[in-house]
Amino acid sequence: MISVVLVDDQELVRAGLRALLERADDIEIVGESGSGSGGIALVRAVHPDVVLMDIRMPGTDGIAATRAIVEDESLAGTSVIVLTTFDTDGNILDALRAGAAGFLLKDTGPDALREAVRVVAAGEALLSPSVTRRVIRAAATSARPSPERLEVLTDRERQILVEVGAARSNAEIATRLHISPATARTHVGRLLSKLGARDRAQLVVIAYETGLIRPGE
Repeated sequence: MISVVLVDDQELVRAGLRALLERADDIEIVGESGSGSGGIALVRAVHPDVVLMDIRMPGTDGIAATRAIVEDESLAGTSVIVLTTFDTDGNILDALRAGAAGFLLKDTGPDALREAVRVVAAGEALLSPSVTRRVIRAAATSARPSPERLEVLTDRERQILVEVGAARSNAEIATRLHISPATARTHVGRLLSKLGARDRAQLVVIAYETGLIRPGE
């Protein structure tokens, strides 16, 4: 059973999310909060698998709350999906930099919402190709590339990082590079360790911010 916490300052939104998610036999809502600070406290108390986090909230917003959850070592098993009505490049990049495992708009359909929770709970990044393109654009214009960060990687690991940066799954990477899914998974694990990244979503940001992937590629 996948445990989920809802954090949104609108009660109707939380009620709608709860109704949609609880239709699935494998998802359980274990708590909800109407504020970022309350959400942090709740997550620390119940240790859910996934948090659905609104961005725009009074006081502690969703970006700050996400960062607090991700940086808490006792919550290493918890992943955050940022859920918002706003899809600007800055919102996406800020959420991923804060450690969010994925980004969804509030008009996402019921089936896609439930599948997103399952994907993130399984340890995958939730980045559609359209979101990935936005991350590339925002990262490319927000800072100068820092390729020296990649000096610790082998040529093969750089190849794998390019594939992760394109939001490809382990199975897709395996097919493209003619390796087994298990080998792809091992390489991704090494990337996470060498680059100090929490999850695949942060690897995506690193791939763009270091200039390994450039706009238009």
